[in-house]
Amino acid sequence: MADYYINLFLDDEKIKKVEDAGLAGEIRKIDGKKAIQVGVTAKEQKKLLKSFPDLTFDSSNAYVLPEQAENLLMNMIVSMKSMDVMKGAILKLYNPFAGKELLQKTF
Repeated sequence: MADYYINLFLDDEKIKKVEDAGLAGEIRKIDGKKAIQVGVTAKEQKKLLKSFPDLTFDSSNAYVLPEQAENLLMNMIVSMKSMDVMKGAILKLYNPFAGKELLQKTF
């Protein structure tokens, strides 16, 4: 069971991609819209918060990523035909230097 969830809201094109990937059973209604939910562990969520400090959570510990990150995650789900993509996605989404000033060493 995941600690947190990423809600990926679907338009008709994304619904078709999810269905073509064999994941139609993952589609559910959230706030009247069709969506899929990707489970996120507490450790992954901490990393995402460092990269995206403006994330806001709803009462079920779910949130929506910024559009570029959401598109990357959706593409990984569809190409891998699996909802279990966070281990790979976090490598692409996590920026350990987000919000920090980079120090430059002079020689």
